[in-house]
Amino acid sequence: MKNTSNAGRGLRVLLITPENPFIRAFRRGQVNNFAQLTMPYLAGFVKSPHRVTLIDEYNRPVDFDAACDLVGITCNTPNAQHVYRMAAAFRARGRMVVLGGPHATLLPAEADQHADAVVIGEAEETWPQVLEDAARGVLQRRYAAERAPLLDALPRPRRDLLAGRRLLGETIIATRGCPHRCTYCNLRQIYFPEVRFRPVADIVAEVKSFRSPFFAFWDDHLFMDPAYALSLFEGLAETGKRWAAMVTPASTTDERLLAAAAKAGCACLFLGIESFSRESLLEANKGFNRPEDYGECVARIHRHKILVQAGIVFGFDGDDATIFEKTLAETERIGIDGATVSILTPFPGSLLYQRLEREQRLLTHDWSYYNGKTAVVFEPARMTPAALWNGYLWFRRRFFARRAILNRVRRSGVRPLESLALNWGYRRTLDNRIPGTPIPTRENRKRDV
Repeated sequence: MKNTSNAGRGLRVLLITPENPFIRAFRRGQVNNFAQLTMPYLAGFVKSPHRVTLIDEYNRPVDFDAACDLVGITCNTPNAQHVYRMAAAFRARGRMVVLGGPHATLLPAEADQHADAVVIGEAEETWPQVLEDAARGVLQRRYAAERAPLLDALPRPRRDLLAGRRLLGETIIATRGCPHRCTYCNLRQIYFPEVRFRPVADIVAEVKSFRSPFFAFWDDHLFMDPAYALSLFEGLAETGKRWAAMVTPASTTDERLLAAAAKAGCACLFLGIESFSRESLLEANKGFNRPEDYGECVARIHRHKILVQAGIVFGFDGDDATIFEKTLAETERIGIDGATVSILTPFPGSLLYQRLEREQRLLTHDWSYYNGKTAVVFEPARMTPAALWNGYLWFRRRFFARRAILNRVRRSGVRPLESLALNWGYRRTLDNRIPGTPIPTRENRKRDV
């Protein structure tokens, strides 16, 4: 328990959205880097007499000598060791450090070693208590919510604290939670299991305050409740904003829902396709995805003048060295507009991680490699790690080749300028030099924290 009281003058709070060198190098030049919402949102809870500053490491370096009393850092798995080094630098200067976010929630005993306090899980109730305790000099070691917080009457995120985001600073949530249990996902270990919804009026009022004409929903599955989604879209139609959101293919069969989304300003849907292999989808517990229906799904979305950005993952046990050419052919056949391509990554807390750990197939516990973009961290079942890495690169180079981009834009005809900009941003990542090696050696398997 830390005993430095600031009750008289209030706290100087510094909140940090971290970005390690691997991901910063990969994302450089990408045009669709919407701002993360967590720290602007937590800043909204900081009231007078406390003062708050925010640093997004995507475009601002961290000043370890900044005038502050309390440093809050959100920590996802690929940033964990980067965050731990950052926390050590602040603590060496006498600052109180609080860690939260997905990784700290999943591995609190690990995070404990690097912080004065750890926030576990959802923070609507615990973060205000952290501020109160820190001001009184009685900061506890751990804070964990006892019940699922409601999503009504939430404070507005402090987007005014974001520097250099321009058009891409506006993000929002309408829901929290996901009804599915995908094996590679750890959402159910991070959030309470109850799916919750914000009042539509609150969302519409917040969207009307946005300065940018574009925004993104960070919801994991915006269409999961059609009745709620229709009510939300009715409210959003009056805002005149354009937006993007994440959905599953199965949730896009309702033409009425797609029409309402388009009328409400939906410009792009991130479609969680993941794989064209039925075997791989069953392994991932995504049997509700049907590859034979993907083509009609994309055509249906296109009829409403909405772009389709497909999520594609390589490395499932059902994948062999032929998966890359097969996937390229299928993406061309169904006519998607763009793709977010990832390497299967077993995040701590997920069923996938537990299985691969049991099978001794993990190559490393150096968390900086666990980002899904710059490294293979496990032994695939039907190919070597090198074959997975090289196939992933081959697909990206072919999919984002100039001619392939132009062919997709011409074929789709949906929002051609936006589609071109989105694809060109991903193409620019092909030339980015990423530090480190893409295939960790077995010697790195020991947990290095």
